[in-house]
Amino acid sequence: MKTCMLTGIRRLEMMEIPAPDIKSPGSVLVKMKSVGVCGSDVHYYHTGRIGSQIVKFPFPVGHECAGLVEKVGKDVKTLKPGDRVAIEPAMSCGVCDQCLAGREHTCRKLRFLGCPGQAEGCLSEYIVMPEKCCLKIPEKMSFDEAVISEPLAIGVYAVKKSLPMKGAKIAILGSGPIGLSVLSAAKLQGAERIYVTDKIDDRLEMAKKFGASWTGNPDKSGVVEEIRKNEPSLLDAVFECCGQQDALLQAVDLLKPGGKIMIIGIPPELDFWRIPVDKMRRNEICIQNIRRQVRCTHAALDMIAGRKIDFRQMITHNFPFEKTQEAFDLVAGYKDGVVKAMINFE
Repeated sequence: MKTCMLTGIRRLEMMEIPAPDIKSPGSVLVKMKSVGVCGSDVHYYHTGRIGSQIVKFPFPVGHECAGLVEKVGKDVKTLKPGDRVAIEPAMSCGVCDQCLAGREHTCRKLRFLGCPGQAEGCLSEYIVMPEKCCLKIPEKMSFDEAVISEPLAIGVYAVKKSLPMKGAKIAILGSGPIGLSVLSAAKLQGAERIYVTDKIDDRLEMAKKFGASWTGNPDKSGVVEEIRKNEPSLLDAVFECCGQQDALLQAVDLLKPGGKIMIIGIPPELDFWRIPVDKMRRNEICIQNIRRQVRCTHAALDMIAGRKIDFRQMITHNFPFEKTQEAFDLVAGYKDGVVKAMINFE
């Protein structure tokens, strides 16, 4: 089969390798139809690492995907060849203390698609996944829409871990796919006011389409001052979705006493965050890190199928598999108003 390997910094190469086979009776062979280019994939592409996770070249990245069931193991009960599935990229053991506590996303033996040292990614014509990671999708849902369920599930989980949204006033700093996913989940759960910032105006326009109450570009105006003018009592929660130090400092200045910072963005180069201790302590600000998602993919798929929000708007670019490098270059350079780029097979 063909697979697209990361062979160096900013270098992807198409290679021929043996197709995978089902070795576990509970596994499923899936033929890839769509793969989304995620910001974390681009970190590996651009720097070869995310924190302590360092790529050993060559390595296939990619974890947002959907496809067709090609073959099933003898113990698979819920799927059959021809079924259309979205993929949950986290493969947990189910028996460690974290899994038993309902924290499969921090499983002691977690294997995640496209994560160095854990599992090869989905930029291949075929992958093998456990049955529980393959979620059937309705016929009316496109494969591209199914792929959106992965970042959307992170947004659903982040909102779930924050605070009750009914009547809440929040800010989302960063309006890429994760920021838009948080925006969608918060809006559907009844947030009263949603302030969104980004340094790319095209993404702010997208946020308006997804229902943002207000948008602002921190490179063009004092977004903190403007939001504080609108909300003198300040905000209940701020979702940091861009992995930028300046955004974290803005979050602190936007929160009311007892407010909550939700850190979702992955810093491209930072090993440490700087926080103003005096403001954090005096206002008793809470910080909650978000690590991917847990048991929220079904909810995300239901949101997409419900069509209360048209998530197809998030998909701004499509590329054939053979032009994967072009897709990564586009996303890495924030070119042409890109929000979500999809790689399509066949």
